[in-house]
Amino acid sequence: EIRRAFSEHPPTESAGKVEETIFSKIIRKELPADYLYEDDKCIAIQDVSPVAPTHFLVIPREPISQLQFAQPQHAALLGHLLLVASTLAKKIGIADSGYRVVINDGKEGCQSV
Repeated sequence: EIRRAFSEHPPTESAGKVEETIFSKIIRKELPADYLYEDDKCIAIQDVSPVAPTHFLVIPREPISQLQFAQPQHAALLGHLLLVASTLAKKIGIADSGYRVVINDGKEGCQSV
């Protein structure tokens, strides 16, 4: 189903173009951040403007400007990001009480970066 949807409605090159962001600079360690986790696929950092008592970001090293531009080959990476979030929730001590995972996609989805 996913592959068929992509073949019928492929994202346009310009729409998925990844521009330089603050996250790119953090990944390259050009800007400081409070790193919680790091591997070859992603980093996790404390949010500098938290909107919850515990608020961290899991950021893929491979730039994906919006979830709507993710491709089938990103499936393993997207799953990895969720597993990292789960692992950090356990490490931080919020897993048992529950937590929320949010993906902001596009203007109407409140994506700010």
